[in-house]
Amino acid sequence: MGQGSEASEPESSEFHPAADDLIEHNRQVADAVKTPGMAAPPSRQVAIVTCMDARMDPLAELGLTVGEAHVIRNAGGVMTDDVMRSLCISQQLLGTREILVIHHTKCGMCGLDEAAFSNVLGQRLGARPSWPICSFADPADDVRAAIATLRASPFIEHDTAVRGFIYDVDTGLLNEVPAVA
Repeated sequence: MGQGSEASEPESSEFHPAADDLIEHNRQVADAVKTPGMAAPPSRQVAIVTCMDARMDPLAELGLTVGEAHVIRNAGGVMTDDVMRSLCISQQLLGTREILVIHHTKCGMCGLDEAAFSNVLGQRLGARPSWPICSFADPADDVRAAIATLRASPFIEHDTAVRGFIYDVDTGLLNEVPAVA
């Protein structure tokens, strides 16, 4: 809303019908999904960095179940400071030793004009982001850059296996992106 706009805040059930449905679903499935006694470290010692795109379900796509991997998601699956923080914690406190970076086809971050997006945010919200937007021109190039960043980081164990992939949202297949030597 623009400056000076007045509107009453809608009631919770009107404003968040999806959340209400999800909370009700949780009540129905809680007994089936709870994980008492499960250890926090992922049993396969793998961490996955991927996009938050709703078309992606990394556990299902890789044949994993709850407890087998850490999944770190953000817009584009890019290497932000927070992703690096999470990966360091994943390794140092929870024992992961392998990292998969998974981008995907038809990603909204691919080709996004950062300056134009920042301008839209400035007009719409009255503020521009202080954080990097992290768009990229080519998903394979960005995966290679992520692998290089991970391999060069002092916060990632030097013997960590790091591999990158592009998930095809149309076929459901992963295609490996060879790292630059």
